[in-house]
Amino acid sequence: MTRASAWGPASPSDRPRQGDDMADEPMTVAEVFEMMPRRFNGEAATGIDATYQFELTGEGGGTYHVTVGDGSCAVGQGPTDNANITITMQASDYLDMINGRLNPQMAFMAGKLKIKGDMNLALKMQQLFPST
Repeated sequence: MTRASAWGPASPSDRPRQGDDMADEPMTVAEVFEMMPRRFNGEAATGIDATYQFELTGEGGGTYHVTVGDGSCAVGQGPTDNANITITMQASDYLDMINGRLNPQMAFMAGKLKIKGDMNLALKMQQLFPST
């Protein structure tokens, strides 16, 4: 079974394999953000008070923000005025990354993933939103 994470699979064994049940794999950007509060690890958020903004362009994209603080997580649609980090990429690339088909580091190096703001917050994503 495929497990989605904030930046992709947690390990090589989490990558999609032919014949796997894809029921847990988010198919749309909206589904990704709908799943985030359920996957949130409040313990990993100790000491974090931040707002992530995601600007996902192209078909099926949109702007979302995720606020992390006091061990909780809230997701909203639309831009926010107080983002500590803004993550910009094509919606299709974001879905590929979430579903393990695009390596986040390679996406960043290739310019497919752009990060503005606190890079340390980007690095915390895997801990805040671990694989399910």
